[in-house]
Amino acid sequence: MISVENLKKSFGGRVLFDGVSFKVNEKEKVGLVGRNGHGKTTLFRIIAGEESYDGGTVMIPKNYRVAYVRQQMDFSENSILEEGMKHLPALERDHHWKVEKVLAGLGFSDADFKRHPRAFSGGFQVRLNLAKEIVAEPDLLLLDEPTNYLDIASIRWLEQFFQNWPREVMLITHDRSFMDRIVTHVVGIHRHFVRKIEGDTGKYYVQMAQEEAVYEKTRLNDERRRKEIEQFITRFRAKARLANLVQSRIKTLQKMEKKEKLSRIKSLEFSFRSRPLRVRSLVKARGLGFSYDQNHRVIDGFSIDIQNGDRIGVIGKNGKGKTTLLKLLSGTLPPDVGTLTVHADVRMGIYEQTHVAHLAQNRTVEEEILSAFPDMGRQAARNICGAMMFTGGEALKRISVLSGGEKSRVMLGRILAAPVNLLLLDEPTNHLDMDACDALLAAIDDFDGTVVMVTHNEMFLHALTNRLIVFKDDGIHCFEGGYGYFLEKDGWEEAGDAAGHTDADDRGKTIEKRSKKALRQKRSDVMRDRGRRLKPVEERIETVESAIGKHETALKTFNDRMVAASQSDDGGGIADIARGIHQSQEAIDALFDELETLYQERERINADFERRLKAIDGA
Repeated sequence: MISVENLKKSFGGRVLFDGVSFKVNEKEKVGLVGRNGHGKTTLFRIIAGEESYDGGTVMIPKNYRVAYVRQQMDFSENSILEEGMKHLPALERDHHWKVEKVLAGLGFSDADFKRHPRAFSGGFQVRLNLAKEIVAEPDLLLLDEPTNYLDIASIRWLEQFFQNWPREVMLITHDRSFMDRIVTHVVGIHRHFVRKIEGDTGKYYVQMAQEEAVYEKTRLNDERRRKEIEQFITRFRAKARLANLVQSRIKTLQKMEKKEKLSRIKSLEFSFRSRPLRVRSLVKARGLGFSYDQNHRVIDGFSIDIQNGDRIGVIGKNGKGKTTLLKLLSGTLPPDVGTLTVHADVRMGIYEQTHVAHLAQNRTVEEEILSAFPDMGRQAARNICGAMMFTGGEALKRISVLSGGEKSRVMLGRILAAPVNLLLLDEPTNHLDMDACDALLAAIDDFDGTVVMVTHNEMFLHALTNRLIVFKDDGIHCFEGGYGYFLEKDGWEEAGDAAGHTDADDRGKTIEKRSKKALRQKRSDVMRDRGRRLKPVEERIETVESAIGKHETALKTFNDRMVAASQSDDGGGIADIARGIHQSQEAIDALFDELETLYQERERINADFERRLKAIDGA
């Protein structure tokens, strides 16, 4: 359990937290919510001991282990399996099967286990960092956007894994459905304060809305009451016979706390501009094929008719070609084979992750949005800046100083600049906070045109799609129906059914099965090792206990002789017997001290081996 009390944190003159207090109790799984820039990651860094704070306390029990999954890459081993094993608990350093099971769940193949960590893409390196912290089995695991760079199969596995996680978790994610299926409590950062509630994000946001409504109603009632009192004082101040009443009203007014009007919190409020298109078919693809090298064709023989009004979700594991297909459909990447026909009146709005890197670093936000559609005018560009939460002087920030989330909003703003009738979106929720994701979902839902979207966010898939392009079983096929119907009729054989069963689970079982013999051998070795270490201790205990018995018998004999010597007034005999009693008593005391030490050594050895055996049995 950790306890945060009256925490305060500022950057320059900007207050992030003021008087923040909450606890994370045993086995709680806590979702941390709040808008980007409101301090979620900073709070994680403070708990992890990587960030200072201005006031308050963060109390963490002694020997309580906190693990924070970092985005920075720091690898020292020659394979991802060795890198993961390095983070196993001390008593489990050779339990490679635990690392293999987690890596398999996160999308690594058996062949990947021997590859160097730096041979993987940045997304898979982030997965490796996540796996390293999971196998370390910390008491508290801090997860900051763990679903970034994960495909649906890995997200579903991770969700099941953390539902069964026996210790504490704190989670930041833009994926509301992922969070709600894991957490037991929600901690929200709102207006520089923190509130913790039991339940999911839906319950949290309803409660916050209700509390703010009550606050505003109370504030208005207080203001009306204040004005009435002030009018009474002004009207009757000069009336001597009402002096007591006036003074009473003055005191009441002084005691009344003035509630400030809640400031309006900036949020994404936008809609895509729709360009009318009165045709049925927008894009026709026939036999598309593409490869980055001669040995492997990423897209092979793909055909589709994209119809007016379609909401198409592109789904599947990472690395299968979803982004490549979107580039082919957008015309930014020419196919090796096949044909692509786009209606002349189609106007596309394209959002790609790689396009963020193409933003002109020296331009301001306003200039970058204006460059997407120069005919719109500066005021219209400013309006879009405001919709993307770049109000006032923030619209004059240069792209080079923006965060990843802010650059994503600029990319969305560029799409808003020109009227379009086909949106091509590649994982648009990455780098957006939960509120921004909600706004994006509403904007897509309200868009009058056609949408093709690559996403791993199952809430978006359930809410928006009526067709799917599915990358599965090393092929691509079109599925006619929404995501819920797909799960019912087809589903993720490799990713799992609705209960969360995955091929990673099957691979994990296979890994465990292969390791059973090794586990039994390991247990046998540990038992023999315990016998070897305990044998000399047990033998010495037996020797000491025998010696104590002999000395206690001698002591009884001395005591009997002392009685006889006392009765016969044998002074010399009494002195000799007394020395014998003293020597025997000293010997007994020394033997008991040694025996206590031996007992403690035996208990320590047994406890040590019980931990080792428990680790083996739990593997």
